[in-house]
Amino acid sequence: MTDQPARPTHRHRKPSVRRRRTALGALFGLLLIGLIAGTGLAGDQEDAAPRAERTNAAALPFDLPAAEVLRDSPHLVFAHYFPPYPLSLDNQPAEHDYYARNYLTPQGEKGKHAAYGGLLRDRPLPVPPSSGDWQLANLEREVRTARDAGLDGFTVDILSLTGSNRQRVDMLLRAAQRVDPGFRIALMPDMTSLHTDPVTLADQLARLAASPSAYRLADGRLVVSPFKAEAQDPAWWGQVIARLRDHGIGTALVPVFLDFRANAERFAPISHAFSSWGNRSYTRQNNVPGDIQLAHSLGKKWMQAVSVQDTRPNQGVYDEAGNTATLRSTWNHAISDGADWVQLTTWNDYSEGSQFAPSLHNGHTYLDISSYYLTRFKTGVWPRIVRDTVYVTSRVQFTDVGSASLQPRLMRPRPGTASPRDQVELLTFLTAPATVSARVGTVPHTYRAPAGAYVQDLPLRPGRTEAVVRRAGDAVAAVTTRFPARRTVTVQDLQYYAVSSGR
Repeated sequence: MTDQPARPTHRHRKPSVRRRRTALGALFGLLLIGLIAGTGLAGDQEDAAPRAERTNAAALPFDLPAAEVLRDSPHLVFAHYFPPYPLSLDNQPAEHDYYARNYLTPQGEKGKHAAYGGLLRDRPLPVPPSSGDWQLANLEREVRTARDAGLDGFTVDILSLTGSNRQRVDMLLRAAQRVDPGFRIALMPDMTSLHTDPVTLADQLARLAASPSAYRLADGRLVVSPFKAEAQDPAWWGQVIARLRDHGIGTALVPVFLDFRANAERFAPISHAFSSWGNRSYTRQNNVPGDIQLAHSLGKKWMQAVSVQDTRPNQGVYDEAGNTATLRSTWNHAISDGADWVQLTTWNDYSEGSQFAPSLHNGHTYLDISSYYLTRFKTGVWPRIVRDTVYVTSRVQFTDVGSASLQPRLMRPRPGTASPRDQVELLTFLTAPATVSARVGTVPHTYRAPAGAYVQDLPLRPGRTEAVVRRAGDAVAAVTTRFPARRTVTVQDLQYYAVSSGR
């Protein structure tokens, strides 16, 4: 592959990247080598070596129900798959692959991202180069990861009808069929980037629908879930549905809106279900109950957006996610307000900093936490905690950073988002009450945590955070953040980083 992969199409929502001492590019290479080899760097350097991987079952604080139990539920959970960011773009070693050379450095892609410090702040958890059809093999790996976390499938973003992003959609359908015929791929035309006519779009959807993995309802209708559906009016979508009917394909339209309330009634006659892309601030979820109620009053199912965070350096904005507050709030709304389906937004859109997929900076943490809520959403019962586990989330820099030496244009909070905060969050899942001892930088903290899920916020300080859970004098869980928080930075990175004592 050349140094020119298919460009990500930057939707109304796009982009992000991590603070990077790229003047010391060799350091990044060493860190990634350490990550893959399972070794770290000594001293005050960022330790990118994660804990040794355990089986998915042993990593979670609870026992995930069997796949057949989860799939027996009428409640479905998808993750939004964004084709521009697969596990690898060029099958090269992670320390000098396309992500490292061009996306994670301000100087990458001939400096086109220099104003905002580079395109990405995080990347997929690196995988070693492989022989044969490595692209298909990597997509199969992602399908397995999602399936093993309890997900029903992906909603795949169709950014274009030709080129490498479209080819990855085809390959993702093949990968799902090879790994697990029960794993569903819902087709999501992206109407911020597709500028085509209804006949052409329908003909392309019909080609994709030939795959057994393309998601169909029990009655055989193909699920088509366009992003920003309101970019075209209902009559236009009626033409798409009619053309698909000419191909012998019935359609279940599940539009994803940017403005649901303004479009619900006019799209109701042609829709099977509704969804909204949602909001990424934990303080702005109060509309969810009303949205779900409106959808149900119109006789439609509702697919609720569940998200972690959103940081977009190239757009100059970020949302205050409140550590895992947005993640927990959006999941709780899906559960308590009666959502029928869930869409994790997103699986792997690293340019928005919204990824659930295992990544360099977060490991499996956000996906593991979601599996807990997913189990409740699907089974109606909160899973029993059987393994003491602590998750720590924090930023690696402070929100009041006034400058970044390699980034001329800084991000600002999105209007209306929660107030920016500098906190470390300890999210514990305990089999019984225990004492938690934490050290944030040089500042010690001790508190008593109850059984079950419990959140404790502590002020962020420079340095790493350590947390140890003790019961009857014995340490039952412990974790240390792998990246220290610093006040002086080269690139602005306001994503929350995460670690788990379970992995």
